[in-house]
Amino acid sequence: MRNRRQRVATGTAVAAVLAVTSACGGEAGTTEDRVRPAGDSSSLSPGYGTGGGYGDDGSRPTGAEDRSGPAKTLALRADAELGEVVTDGAGWTLYRFEEDSAKPPAATCEGDCAAAWPPVPADDAEAAAGMDAELLGSVDRADGTRQLTLGGWPVYRYVKDARPGDVSGHGVGGTWNALAADGGRAGAGARPEDGGEAAPPAGGAQESRGPEPGGDAALSAAEDPELGRIVRDAEGRTLYRFDQDTAWPMASNCTGSCLETWKPAAPVDVRALEGVDPELVTTLERPDGSEQLSIDCWPVYWYTGDAEPGDTAGHGVGGTWHAVTPDGGRARAAS
Repeated sequence: MRNRRQRVATGTAVAAVLAVTSACGGEAGTTEDRVRPAGDSSSLSPGYGTGGGYGDDGSRPTGAEDRSGPAKTLALRADAELGEVVTDGAGWTLYRFEEDSAKPPAATCEGDCAAAWPPVPADDAEAAAGMDAELLGSVDRADGTRQLTLGGWPVYRYVKDARPGDVSGHGVGGTWNALAADGGRAGAGARPEDGGEAAPPAGGAQESRGPEPGGDAALSAAEDPELGRIVRDAEGRTLYRFDQDTAWPMASNCTGSCLETWKPAAPVDVRALEGVDPELVTTLERPDGSEQLSIDCWPVYWYTGDAEPGDTAGHGVGGTWHAVTPDGGRARAAS
C-alpha cells in the first residue's frame, strides 16, 4: 500500500487536523466531558474474530452440549445457498478450518478455538450414502485424541448453530466453511491445493471492486451493492471500525492477538481523498508509537480475511466489526 503520510501540514490542513484531534478528545483534561458512542466498552468483545475468527461471543444455544459426541453415520443435506453440505448423524453441519491442512492432515484449532468449534471424534464415524468412504480418516490432536478428517481436512462442529441443519458457521472469519462431500468447501469450489480455482470467502466478494491497486486516491468512497457507501484504501481494501474502540476519546482496543487479524490502516495524505471529507481524517498514536488512520475519530483497520480488493468478509464479524462509511459510521447490514 502506498502511504502518503502527512507528518507536517500547512494552512487549512493544519487547522483541520487540530480541529478533529480536539473533537476526538485529544486534549488532556477534556475526556470527562465527552459523550461516548453507543456500544462503547472498556473490555474487548470475545467475538472479535482473532486467531482465525472463532466467531464465539460466549453464548451457547440450546443443545450446545451435543456438539462433542461421535458423528455416527454422516449425511448429505441440500442447502438452498451452499448446495450439498455434510452433516453428522444428528443433522449438525460439519466444518473445515482453512488454517488447518489436509496434506498432511493437521489440526490447529486448540484452546478457546476448540471450545467454539468442537473437534469431531474419529471413532464411530461412517460415510454417508453417496460419499467415498476412503475419504474418511483421522488425525492425532495435541491432547492425544483422534479427530475425524474428510478428504484430509480435520472436521468440526460449531457451537453457535442453534439447530440441526444450521450453517451459521460458514464464512466466519473468512476461515471456516461448511464441508462438501469430497472435503472441499460447500458452495465455494476447491482451494488451489485441492486441484481447483480459489473462490472468495463466503459473503466477501462483491461485483463492485472499487479502485484498482495503485490508483491515485489514498482513500475513496465506493458504492457496495449490499452495504452502501463504504471506504476503501489505495489498494481497494475495505476499511473497518471496531465497536469496542472509542471515538471520544479516540482509542483503539484492538491489541495483542486481535492485531493478527485486523491490521491498523496507515495514515494517508488528506490531499488524496475521493468522496471522504478531509476534515474527518486524522491519525491516532497507538501504544507502540505507530500511527493509525481514523475517520471521524474512529480508528480504522483492514481485514486479513478479505481475499481480494473490494471484499467485505469482515463486515459483521463477532457483531462488533463493520465496514466504515465516509462519515465514520457503520455500513448498513448486509441483505
